[in-house]
Amino acid sequence: MFTAPMELTLTAAERADLERVVRATTTPAGIVRRARCVLLLADGHSYSAVCATLGVTDRFVARWKRRFVNGGVLALADDARAGRQDHRLSPAVEARILRITRDEPPPTPLTHWTSRRLAARVGVSNWTVLQVWRRAGLKPHRLERYVTTTDPEFEAKAADIIALYLEPPEHAVVLCVDEKTAIQALDRVDPVLPLSPGRAERHGFEYYRHGTLSLYAALEVATGRVAGMPTARHTSADFLAFMDQVVAGYRRRQELHVILDNLSAHKTKAVRAWQATHPHVHFHFTPTYSSWLNQVELWFAKIERDVIARGIFTSVPDLRKKLRQYITLHNKTAQPFHWIYDNPKRRVRAIRNSLSVH
Repeated sequence: MFTAPMELTLTAAERADLERVVRATTTPAGIVRRARCVLLLADGHSYSAVCATLGVTDRFVARWKRRFVNGGVLALADDARAGRQDHRLSPAVEARILRITRDEPPPTPLTHWTSRRLAARVGVSNWTVLQVWRRAGLKPHRLERYVTTTDPEFEAKAADIIALYLEPPEHAVVLCVDEKTAIQALDRVDPVLPLSPGRAERHGFEYYRHGTLSLYAALEVATGRVAGMPTARHTSADFLAFMDQVVAGYRRRQELHVILDNLSAHKTKAVRAWQATHPHVHFHFTPTYSSWLNQVELWFAKIERDVIARGIFTSVPDLRKKLRQYITLHNKTAQPFHWIYDNPKRRVRAIRNSLSVH
């Protein structure tokens, strides 16, 4: 091993670059070691001293000294690795992938392109197709459904309801009312296997069906509080019984604006007669196929997730009890949904609790 000092002169710029490489927290450890090796040699240390300090061999010191002398600081980087080089996809091929994905249907009777089908069609790899789709935001495997309203008065009705949300009448209460029908009281045949590390909670496939209930709910827009009534059916008489319960919770003659959908049970002669005896209660009907305008649908989605979807109910009375318990629990921390309507071309969306309506 060489022991004599090695003469290596650095310019001020080279020393500054090497010190910057050593100090940087993102520099790989191997490159830091090479930079320190050069700095030690430039400070007059011998090969043996450098080897002892860095824990390297004299061949290491000689190699990186020579590399630095010939190529400067940039020569301390790793050499390019052997193997297949990255070939960028040509714009023409990427455009072809996008055009086929959107405009050219797959062979009959297939309904949509998969990445492997399209890769075989274009003559590229499956990964290439996936990358192109990702950059373009295309997801051919996804399908969403929508319903187009046929109500010729959609804009007027929607504007009426949105105005109630954004600028409700002074001293009035705005309520969103609807019923969630056919809630099943399902009991599992097999025991539930609990959650454990690496394994989700598991329910048996078979179940007992004890019966069903409907749930009437009235969401108070200003507070988010909910009044509910489970019933065996959802007839006009049940609806009016629920409305009597709702009205009884407010001051006598308190102005109430109630947002409803177009269910026939909401428009019977009995309902019109009830309205005549309650002139302080005003009904506002959502446009056809526009239940997304009714905020209570957001709350129905919450109770579905929190109670119904994974619930185990030993009887219809058990289902009724748990629905009432959830309403009580919800009202302890209820908060209103805050709505934004900043562009007439966009539908209303709720921003509280990550819930949205589209």
